Amino acid sequence: MAVEIKAPAFPESVADGVVSVWHKQPGEAVSRDELLVEIETDKVVMEVVAPEPGVLESVVVAEGETITSEALLAVLVPGAAPVADQAATEEPSQAPSDPVSAPDDGESETIPMGPAVRALLEEHNLAPSAVAATGKGGRLLKEDVFAHLKRGETDQVTSAPAAQPAPSAVEVTGPTSERIEKRVPMTRMRARIAERLLGATQQTAMLTTFNEVNMAPLMKLRRQYRDEFESVHNGTRLGFMGFFVKAACEALKRFPEVNASIDGSDVVYHGYQDIGVAVSVDEGLVVPVLRDADFMSIADVEAAIASFGNKAREKKLTIEDMTGGTFTVSNGGVFGSLLSTPILNPPQTGILGMHTIQERPIAMEGEVVIQPMMYLALSYDHRLVDGKTAVQFLVTIKGLIEDPARILLQL
Repeated sequence: MAVEIKAPAFPESVADGVVSVWHKQPGEAVSRDELLVEIETDKVVMEVVAPEPGVLESVVVAEGETITSEALLAVLVPGAAPVADQAATEEPSQAPSDPVSAPDDGESETIPMGPAVRALLEEHNLAPSAVAATGKGGRLLKEDVFAHLKRGETDQVTSAPAAQPAPSAVEVTGPTSERIEKRVPMTRMRARIAERLLGATQQTAMLTTFNEVNMAPLMKLRRQYRDEFESVHNGTRLGFMGFFVKAACEALKRFPEVNASIDGSDVVYHGYQDIGVAVSVDEGLVVPVLRDADFMSIADVEAAIASFGNKAREKKLTIEDMTGGTFTVSNGGVFGSLLSTPILNPPQTGILGMHTIQERPIAMEGEVVIQPMMYLALSYDHRLVDGKTAVQFLVTIKGLIEDPARILLQL
């Protein structure tokens, strides 16, 4: 009896998706849990796998078509695949490994791989043919790339001129009289980001207040305990984000308006602190959420942020990872930003912007001294949060960071 392959159930925040890549074609044999198709939404890339072994009888939705939640994608005939079909699916794995039959500029098209693998190859400047594929049907897996990197072959691959992808037509290295333009469609994620940012500026009364914080006490604490912290907490690195997230949680308890949201004519006060942490990826900015961050230790926060960063780079963040959130922390300082006005993430009413640490002369006890200073920015929805509350909230963050012991003592 044929089995219908359907799209996953989309959450309410995702209206539709686009069939990005079919990894199997009609007539091909598939095994249980083998990747069949990838669906790109405005937030994440969803993977649909085979529920049981068999042969893909037909594909209902072609690549590039838009689908809704739980739409029919394909039909699978269950059962063991014929020997001939298995041989046919394994045969293409030999072709990509032959440098003569597979030109360098088409390797990414001839070797089957997912978006996460493609991103890893681009990140490490690797050619697909340089990595041994162990997946069924010659499919290149993440584990293959990681194994290749561990073997220490990265330098050989990146030094080979033939392994470099062919430059696009718009990449010009020298002077030219041509006025070159390139038009590409906006990705769904980029379009969704643009829509939300535009909506935030048009539908909220957004205002930003600024302050600066002396990072010297926190930097001293970090230097003193960094190695011991990493040893005790299984390699988790001690950064600044853990302290800022914990400081934000304490400040949100004292000023619940900043932790609230507007729903129509109602104000929803959240009795918990779910902190969104902005993470930058090639496609844009994503905001995974730390659930119940007020109950997390600094080590828990740092480990969770590191995990989110890895999942974002591998394109493995789920809808659940990015749904919700009552407040957001964004660190533009890692890119060198000195000062900026972060944009709200609706329906949240507040977002904290961190910036780069820069040594500046300041007055302390009647003397001018050089201290590592950071500008802080709090953007807030003025419809709900008054200027006085916003300033006091930011001053609370400043006080907790400049005296980190107060975070633990909740003073």
